[in-house]
Amino acid sequence: MASTQLTEGTIMVGGQVLFYRQVKPAQQTPRFSVLLLHGIRFSSETWLNLQTLSKLAEAGYCAVAIDLPGLGRSKEAAAPAPVGEPAPSSFLKSVFEALKLDQAVVVSPSLSGMYSLPFLFQHSELVKAYIPVAPICTEKFLATQYASVKTPALIVYGDQDVQLGELSLNNLKNLPNHKVMLMKGAGHACYIDKPDEWHLGLLDFLKSLE
Repeated sequence: MASTQLTEGTIMVGGQVLFYRQVKPAQQTPRFSVLLLHGIRFSSETWLNLQTLSKLAEAGYCAVAIDLPGLGRSKEAAAPAPVGEPAPSSFLKSVFEALKLDQAVVVSPSLSGMYSLPFLFQHSELVKAYIPVAPICTEKFLATQYASVKTPALIVYGDQDVQLGELSLNNLKNLPNHKVMLMKGAGHACYIDKPDEWHLGLLDFLKSLE
């Protein structure tokens, strides 16, 4: 078991304080960074408790999870857009700058689609790969916009997710360089329903990017 280092702290984004957790491999330079966003009922603590942060660091990646504005330990911060509306792409760009991420894989479940999708379309050069997990807001963009993004993507959803699973897939599959990971018997938060399968698929995909 590789040793890892957990740090917790805050960054300033748009004049507001956001909380983050970061886990790095202790003995080596990270291969690249993975930024983990979260859904409306969750926070960076989800990725800590699920051991996604530690598993990524053990595999040689720098894993960072932030608490989105108004959620988790970033409760004092106001979201830059109403829930369900795409946020300005500058929000995640500022997060990248504050965390000193040159380029990173972005993991984006559910609510966080309102942040990750505008960022992907405007700043795809900063996104090493995109891992949407049944995100919201996919219908707010055109098929031609998706088609213009060359970033590798792993589209993840649970087959029991009747609201966002198929809907998000139908839009996201317009990304030309994508793979699909369907998790059978899993719901909307499929990574919580089947953590072993989630970690296996996630690490497999990351390995393919090296």
